[in-house]
Amino acid sequence: MTKLTDMQLVLLSTACQREDGSLLPPPDSLGGQAARIRKAVAALIKKGLAAEQEGMAVPQAWRTDGDLVIGVIVTDAGRAIIEPPVTEETPAGETDETPAVPALATGRAGTKQAQVIDLLKREDGATLADIVEATGWLPHTSRAALTGLRKKGHAISSEKVEGVTRYQIATAA
Repeated sequence: MTKLTDMQLVLLSTACQREDGSLLPPPDSLGGQAARIRKAVAALIKKGLAAEQEGMAVPQAWRTDGDLVIGVIVTDAGRAIIEPPVTEETPAGETDETPAVPALATGRAGTKQAQVIDLLKREDGATLADIVEATGWLPHTSRAALTGLRKKGHAISSEKVEGVTRYQIATAA
């Protein structure tokens, strides 16, 4: 496993929460530590957890080349450290169930997380494609949301039906 500093973890975590995946600008919690932040970003690039990307906005600038603004975005490897992937492979006929926790809060009404919970409560559950379509998230973000719900105690089961994995929240009888 890759050892990362607290600053590197904060930068990756912040980037994973952003639509564009940009590490910059750094979060306010890191304060004015510009030299340490540059060193941390350089180390993330070297480890393959972040990569340079051309055409970023000026506040996201890592470096410039003439008029070209080059930023830094989190890679899939970097996301995997922050958001471990949800495994989709379950043997046929078996379900991957987590014990149910009674009376869980569903979060704030109208949020994307609440939309995902509503989809998972349907009788036939939801596919990853259903979640992506409802939320506008990318597939890896949708899988990470499922992992987050599991960590919050929701009993999410997955079952492969005709080659498509369906996710469902186990409801109390």
